[in-house]
Amino acid sequence: MNDNFPFVFLEIILALGIVSLNVLVCATVYLHKELRSITNFLIVSLAAADIGVGAVAIPFSIVLSMEYILCFYTCIFITCFPLVTTQFSILLLLLIAINAHLKIRLPNSYMVYVTNRRLAFAVLLCLFLSCLIGFSPMMGWNQFQQYVGSNRTHAASERSMAGFERSILLYYLPRRSRDLSRAYFSHRQVINNSSIQGDHLGCCSLTSVFTPEYLVYFVFLGCTLLPLLIMLSIYADIFRVVRGHLRSSKKWEINMAWTMLLLVGIFCLCWIPLNAINSLRLLCQSCFIPVPLLRMAVLFSHMNSFANPLVYAMRKRNFGAALKSVFLRLIRCCPVPTVLRRNHKIHPETG
Repeated sequence: MNDNFPFVFLEIILALGIVSLNVLVCATVYLHKELRSITNFLIVSLAAADIGVGAVAIPFSIVLSMEYILCFYTCIFITCFPLVTTQFSILLLLLIAINAHLKIRLPNSYMVYVTNRRLAFAVLLCLFLSCLIGFSPMMGWNQFQQYVGSNRTHAASERSMAGFERSILLYYLPRRSRDLSRAYFSHRQVINNSSIQGDHLGCCSLTSVFTPEYLVYFVFLGCTLLPLLIMLSIYADIFRVVRGHLRSSKKWEINMAWTMLLLVGIFCLCWIPLNAINSLRLLCQSCFIPVPLLRMAVLFSHMNSFANPLVYAMRKRNFGAALKSVFLRLIRCCPVPTVLRRNHKIHPETG
């Protein structure tokens, strides 16, 4: 526990910050009608995914760091849920990029193709695909045999210790007590065997249920790197179009594209360390990875959910002013600042 204390403490602080900031983002869009746009709806969906990281994924990460003895199916659910929130964030970033691309490429017919109903369906589809990808290890792509095998080794060591303990006690106890002791140790061995074989108990950690091939080939290369490359190509085309029509391009369009590209860049930076470690585990299975390094990579990946609201506040001026106004109303019970009231030319996408 002493070794885990810095990691657990930082995770708790990070979780509180993530939940607070992203709830503030959702409340800001809800309270300010001028911010209720399609782009901001996607940002609220991304904030909801980040709330899931702070409220559920980080507590599960803390449980995994403790390496508790858990049932295999409980352990695999705990380890799969963070993958769901991560994949949901990736797909939402891809959806935001597609939305921005349609807005730049089809400015006149954009509202015809992109409706609220279609957008809600797209977000629900992203959530469904995220659950399908994240919970795929529960369908069989896991290390069940290794998990059970390691527990049998653990059970064998317990039985050897129990045998040593029994031999010592039986040597010193009287005959009547020896009979009772034999019955007790036999009963305890039956209970231990049934609990290990029936419940599949074992030491639960991130590396105990996932195969390196699943984390690298499927999660990283297939479900993370591929969408990110698609996003980069979309934003490259957006900037090419904007540069070609620089005079007719609106300032808010350029600012929006840069903001969303910054979100993608921060996501890449935050998740590179953990994916690099998973790739190293696959390519060099004999290499030793220090536990503190792995925990720092996990912390860095969670910081992505903390950074997203800060990007909204710094890159989107009116959104930042609205965030500040809601924060003051919650903390000091102050009236809404007049920053938004005085600005009559607020475009809903700049907020």
